Amino acid sequence: MEAAAEPGSLAGVQHIILVLSGKGGVGKSTISTELALALRHAGKKVGILDVDLCGPSIPRMLRAQGRAVHQCDSGWVPVFVDQEQSISLMSVGFLLEEPDEAVVWRGPRKNALIKQFVSDVAWGQLDYLVVDTPPGTSDEHMAAVDALRPYSPLGALVVTTPQAVSVGDVRRELTFCRKTGLRVIGVVENMSGFVCPHCSECTSIFSRGGGEELARHARVPFLGSVPLDLQLTRSLEEGRDFIQEFPHSPAFPAVCTIAQKILNETPAPQP
Repeated sequence: MEAAAEPGSLAGVQHIILVLSGKGGVGKSTISTELALALRHAGKKVGILDVDLCGPSIPRMLRAQGRAVHQCDSGWVPVFVDQEQSISLMSVGFLLEEPDEAVVWRGPRKNALIKQFVSDVAWGQLDYLVVDTPPGTSDEHMAAVDALRPYSPLGALVVTTPQAVSVGDVRRELTFCRKTGLRVIGVVENMSGFVCPHCSECTSIFSRGGGEELARHARVPFLGSVPLDLQLTRSLEEGRDFIQEFPHSPAFPAVCTIAQKILNETPAPQP
């Protein structure tokens, strides 16, 4: 049965990055979206696989709601979100009849769809596939890791927020990575302070430094901190390209630095 999925496989994908967190609400979809945009502006061809089946928000963040998924000889054709076709997206959000429809599925059906997204989507040639996952360490994560493992160099980007409650939950995600043999590319601290739009002063609304301390304790790289930024929020709400349109935003250098560190950690394969 596995061999039958080969025509729509990920054989043309150079690097796969799973965006993980042990806790909901830390901004995995935000980091996934902005990382994909930053990699695209670095000249890379990027795909986004949204396996957060109960909360598929990336189509809205990329202004792709209501787009149709088509079939080709190799399987499903992902939705291209830009004219250059440098970012492609597959999400359960494209398969729902209504945008407010709830995905009320038991585990086996969710796992089957995740495996189908991996085996039956015609991604073509990609430099990076960014996989946005649901929170926690559930069987959906196991299904995603098991389905993706045979294809490409696989790594995890772990997202936390600064406060101790979040860091404690995300620590379990790092344990999940160790138990499943998933390489951790690094930790990102999201919502790391609020940047005032008037004076540009950054105030630590939550505690500070939790993500960096977590990375140090786990002996994995700390990739950077992304502040709460009204321009970043607006770009996501309106489906705009944050990297292109807001280069003077306080969050811009943080996002670009994280993307550059990932580029350095995942060098291009030798010809």
